[in-house]
Amino acid sequence: MTIERRTLVLWQLCLAISLILSILILNLYFSHTPLQTNATLRNLAPSLHYLFGTDGLGRDMFVRTVKGLCFSLQVGLLGALMGVFLATVFGMLAGLGNNLVDRGIAWLIDLFIGMPHLIFMILISFVVGKGAQGVIIATAVTHWPSLARLIRNEVYHFKNKEFVQLSKAMGKTPYYIVWNHILPLIASQIFIGFILLFPHVILHEASMTFLGFGLSAEQPSVGIILSEAAKHISLGNWWLVIFPGLYLILLVNAFDTIGESLKKLFYPQADYF
Repeated sequence: MTIERRTLVLWQLCLAISLILSILILNLYFSHTPLQTNATLRNLAPSLHYLFGTDGLGRDMFVRTVKGLCFSLQVGLLGALMGVFLATVFGMLAGLGNNLVDRGIAWLIDLFIGMPHLIFMILISFVVGKGAQGVIIATAVTHWPSLARLIRNEVYHFKNKEFVQLSKAMGKTPYYIVWNHILPLIASQIFIGFILLFPHVILHEASMTFLGFGLSAEQPSVGIILSEAAKHISLGNWWLVIFPGLYLILLVNAFDTIGESLKKLFYPQADYF
């Protein structure tokens, strides 16, 4: 990677991180609830005082958007962490297990990848219960296979290395080999996989909530905001959809940019994830 290209990637990384930090800082700054209503401020267009305007109940859309994005970050964090945990466990088992275990997990990965994610997530959410818990479990269960396949390939590559075989000859347990030899070597791939998984979880959470199968109306979420705004867009209140939707796209793109930038910085020649 050339110096110019590396500098550009670093700038993209800094801008993406700055956007996420700005959302977190603004969330701390706005202490009042995003559900606070004011009948005298209904349907105000964007202005200097109300940057994103107000909705039909007089709620500040800028505050609601910031609070909703911050809540989506929390859901995305838990969903991505759970998905990475499942991917790591299944990837390790497939890479270190015998042929039968490897083939079984490979079949499971292909099965999950072949399923339509959104429909499968809605079904899982119904089974485990709607709300944040259902969204987190549904997104985690449907988003682990691709990363698990990568981890399996990496583990399979390293387990035949001389230092691993030497540890086996010295009587070291599989747990010791995984924790001290293999996991440190693939930790960066797992971390980048987590960053790239984050935006998928956030976007699918918003999609499920928009369709009415995700978070409840009492929980601040961009999906809730867009779902409510869709009912009033015909009245000409364009700001109820444009600004929250645009910020959601920017947030998702920020995480995707961070993941891709880290991948280019750590693995400039890699083309497999």
